[in-house]
Amino acid sequence: MSATLSTIVRPARTISPGTCLRIFNACWEGIARYFFRRAAIASLGELDDRALKDIGLTRSQIEAAVHGLTTAPNRART
Repeated sequence: MSATLSTIVRPARTISPGTCLRIFNACWEGIARYFFRRAAIASLGELDDRALKDIGLTRSQIEAAVHGLTTAPNRART
């Protein structure tokens, strides 16, 4: 029976401090990106339609532009 139990039990894993730090940094950067994008959307949302047209956006394109999903009409995507 002891031979069966030794094959079932998995060795203990240790998480290095570097791994925890990388996970924490990735979470922190994701949160920072979220707030940065929300601020950019709010700033662009405060512009009037004429100002948005000057930079090549419509009001419905604001979120997509902040997330990098639109291209300027005079530039080709590479």
